[in-house]
Amino acid sequence: MPLQDVHFWLSEAIGWRWSSLVQCLERVFTPGSGEWVRHVMDQETAKYVGGLDYAGMDALEISGEKWKDFGFGTYRSIGFEEFDVCERPLAIEAFDVVIIEQVLEHVLWPFRAARHLHQMLRGGGVLVVTTPFLVKIHNCPFDCSRWTELGLKHLLAEGGFALEDIQTGSWGNRICAGKSYYRVPFYVPWLHTLQNDPKYPLVIWAFARKPDARRASEARSNGAVQA
Repeated sequence: MPLQDVHFWLSEAIGWRWSSLVQCLERVFTPGSGEWVRHVMDQETAKYVGGLDYAGMDALEISGEKWKDFGFGTYRSIGFEEFDVCERPLAIEAFDVVIIEQVLEHVLWPFRAARHLHQMLRGGGVLVVTTPFLVKIHNCPFDCSRWTELGLKHLLAEGGFALEDIQTGSWGNRICAGKSYYRVPFYVPWLHTLQNDPKYPLVIWAFARKPDARRASEARSNGAVQA
């Protein structure tokens, strides 16, 4: 049996146990560092949201409580399991910011989800989305989709956002891609590079703003005039 086959068999047989042990040790020696693959993305999303008037915003986070203590006016979290974003909006025009991280790749009907996310926002509200790209399949309970920056931008546009109101970003490199194959390492500043290689995007993110009522009315009027 070739040595690489032996390595593959051992990795598959005990890989998750080894990964769990290493991740526990990393949490002890690099507390609060977060995952390497998400480090730049987390910085960019925090920078963007931090630039908003978030203290007066009603926020909804879908699946997770990462943003609970960010300082929003009001904050609500709802689990991916208890709320199917593909089925319906949670509430119509009820939130100023909706944050949905590492969820859209798991939904069966992403276009429906994008439309419902748009409907949940008030005019002028902001959607924050993060998704993986060059990350291995992780069923939870499904793993269905991947989007490039351009693909995610047009998915959100199909959901109702104007293309010019969507900002996207991505990060990754082949070193991180290789190291993340069996487990996702925690970021160690003296060890891990944050260089970005556009050919190896591991994570994709987007910020989409819903136009306020006045702007939406002007856009409809301009469209009617041009027609």
